Amino acid sequence: MQFFSVQAQPGAWGRRLLPIVLVFVVIMLYGVTAHVRHKANPKDKLVPTFSEMFDGVNRVAFEPDRDGDYRLWSDTLVSSIRFLVGIVIVFFGVFIGLHMGTCPYIEALLYRFVLFFDKTPALALLPILFIVFGLGERSKIALIAIGVMPTLILDTYIRAKAVPRELITKALTLKASNLEIIYRVVLPQIFPKVLDTVRLNFKAVLLFLIAGEALASKAGLGYRIFLVRRYIDMAIIIPYVLWISLLAFLADLVIRIIIKRRYRWLDK
Repeated sequence: MQFFSVQAQPGAWGRRLLPIVLVFVVIMLYGVTAHVRHKANPKDKLVPTFSEMFDGVNRVAFEPDRDGDYRLWSDTLVSSIRFLVGIVIVFFGVFIGLHMGTCPYIEALLYRFVLFFDKTPALALLPILFIVFGLGERSKIALIAIGVMPTLILDTYIRAKAVPRELITKALTLKASNLEIIYRVVLPQIFPKVLDTVRLNFKAVLLFLIAGEALASKAGLGYRIFLVRRYIDMAIIIPYVLWISLLAFLADLVIRIIIKRRYRWLDK
């Protein structure tokens, strides 16, 4: 079959339509399941109908609560700020890994420590973070940093070590300084792939963000999901999960567009 051929190349229409197929199938299956369950039990809460979810979205997005806030948008703003701050802090791991991969003394100092720390489950440290940093924003950001930064450091380190030694030797013969070798020879070689690693870790960042919000927060997407869980309000939970996934997908899309436009040579 052409579908399983390793040499097959989908046409333009195939590339546009094929990604929609599974989405359409999932929506249809969900709609049928909701219809069957509500036909058997009109008060079923586990699988809300599309109309119930639309009503839930309308309540959280377009109707103010008792404090006058539109919950979906206020939760999105709070979580987005935490997410962006976490990403900025995690990104410093790129520079640590870069120096580990290029400077033998820094590698000897940090490699095994970071490798050990990378194997420590970040969620197991959450009670310690609450004790040290309190229940505010710092503990949530620290959880994201501890959970994701070691992986990014090690990935950057491995990529920096993989840069051909001949490039560094050639730079040395041209009297390049250590910093020039690190930031003008090694970093440009690995930066596109490091960006790929960052975007592939968006899911982990969201995981730790939601965990922190669920346990100690007064606002946020994760906080809202675990709050309405008490009432089994799936008409709110499912749209919130889909909204989080959409935001993460859009953030991933932005990074992919940047890589594709800024580093076109990677496709050649």
